[in-house]
Amino acid sequence: MPGPAYSQHGFIKAIKLTNIAGAYWRGDEKNKMLTRIYGVTFPSNKELEEYNIMMEEAKKRDHRKIGKELELFTFSEKVGQGLPMWLPKGAMLRQRLENFLQKAQLEIGYVPVITPHIGNINLYKTSGHYEKYGADSFQAIKTPHEGEEFFLKPMNCPHHCEIYKASLNRTKTCRYAMPSLVLFTVTSRRANCMA
Repeated sequence: MPGPAYSQHGFIKAIKLTNIAGAYWRGDEKNKMLTRIYGVTFPSNKELEEYNIMMEEAKKRDHRKIGKELELFTFSEKVGQGLPMWLPKGAMLRQRLENFLQKAQLEIGYVPVITPHIGNINLYKTSGHYEKYGADSFQAIKTPHEGEEFFLKPMNCPHHCEIYKASLNRTKTCRYAMPSLVLFTVTSRRANCMA
């Protein structure tokens, strides 16, 4: 039976199944369990062999494996999946990378700013992020003050627009850089930032 992407499959000469997983129809555990099959196809066996070699090499360079072996970072399920805790060697390496990036950004005219990790709900309503992502992405942090809600900052641009609006010289383009997890997030805004 033809798949949704191609009506003809004659060009497929090599197939490798990479994984299988169970999934409930429409995500409801009351429905029947379906089997999801993952795989890759190639127009030749040679390309499949090259893919297999590439995947084996990638396993050797897996950052999770190397990071652990070099004692750069560690993970803990109690902290949260995918949230690294930087060990001394990793923290020093990260600091060197941040210093390199900050120097490079200063050389091309970006200036550093730092904004809070949370923002008031009204900031994200004004920027449109709450309407677009609200219920799915944001969980409110409530305060003792009636109706006051904050959210973890999902991106830098709304905060940068507030910095720009507070700027005394809004006639020139502002170029802000802000430290992120490892890299710096760069945004550039003109006077048409949020109203």
